[in-house]
Amino acid sequence: MFDYAAYSKSLREELHMYPELGYDLPKTLAVVHRELDKMGLTYTDKYCESSVVSVINPGKDFTIALRADMDALPIQEEVDVPYKSRIDGQMHACGHDFHTATLLAVAKYLTDHVDQLKCTVKLIFSPAEECSTACKFIVDNGGLEDVDCAITLHVASLVDEGQIQVNLPGGLNGNTRAFTIDVYGKSCHAAAQHNGKDAILITAELIQAIEFMVAKEVDGRKCKVVNIGSIHGGSVSNVLCDHVELKGTIRTWDDDVHEYITRRIDEICQGVSLTTGGKCEMKVLKSMPYNLMNPKIYERLYAAAANAVGEENVVQRPRTLGGEDFAFISRAVPAGQFKVGIRPLDCAEKIVGHSGKFHISGEKCYQAAIDTFVNFVFENMNGIDFD
Repeated sequence: MFDYAAYSKSLREELHMYPELGYDLPKTLAVVHRELDKMGLTYTDKYCESSVVSVINPGKDFTIALRADMDALPIQEEVDVPYKSRIDGQMHACGHDFHTATLLAVAKYLTDHVDQLKCTVKLIFSPAEECSTACKFIVDNGGLEDVDCAITLHVASLVDEGQIQVNLPGGLNGNTRAFTIDVYGKSCHAAAQHNGKDAILITAELIQAIEFMVAKEVDGRKCKVVNIGSIHGGSVSNVLCDHVELKGTIRTWDDDVHEYITRRIDEICQGVSLTTGGKCEMKVLKSMPYNLMNPKIYERLYAAAANAVGEENVVQRPRTLGGEDFAFISRAVPAGQFKVGIRPLDCAEKIVGHSGKFHISGEKCYQAAIDTFVNFVFENMNGIDFD
């Protein structure tokens, strides 16, 4: 009997060695293409650059989409494993290698059992989840036009291995918005500061004003985060800096709060520019709504997970402020997400995503993920009434 979990684990370790960023995924795409070719499946990238979309059992009345993301992060790996990243400064630190390997194993299971399958399954391997909104492009370019519902997975660092997290219907994470602010001043010698405009000092005033706004203007009962995660400017100690670049993120649960904070940061930039004589320009780089769990999908996904790992091992966790571009798919068709626990039972430490110490060491998570996907497909292949 074919060992689908071992197949998934092997693929995940192969993918882990060659983590790639954004849309530049030649080695990752080669693995996905190679395995789909072996299964006799055709595929296309017409919906989005560096995506892979393939269809199993086409032409049926009901179509379920299964999605996995493929890209890695610009992080140096600190875990010493035989399949450690071979690319300096890049790492699969968020489990996307696991997601891709799982979906390939599910694809193989479905093709091996296609004679029992009564629906169509659309496989979506998407790029650039960490830095772009590739799923939006897939939706906008017609990739979901023939899809009736969709599900995706993610690893869960704080959930025990062998458990599946299926949260209640509604919002699963947060609205997210990435932005930059360029602060421009005027350079001069530090001994004659009256001849210049100090972009670093302007930046300090700007950040303080933003933090003041978030703390004092937004209802304290609302969930919100504004984080400035990167500041770059200046080169020597005795010259006034003339340009500082800030990179930040806005995270909220409420759409109105999200828009209010965005508008106020832009207004603060204008105000600080006026009061300091400098220039502050805000640019929004990436914006996503929160991910939705459809009520009917929740019921079916919970049942699929319970049949995979036992109802006692289906858990729920508090909603987060994380971002996920599957949110665009969840707004286009009834959709949901499950999370696969990867924390070893004997592990007291947190396996934090987006960290060089992130790792997946267990074995049970592979079978749990595959079975949840497969159960959902076969238990719902005759359709779901969303009315």
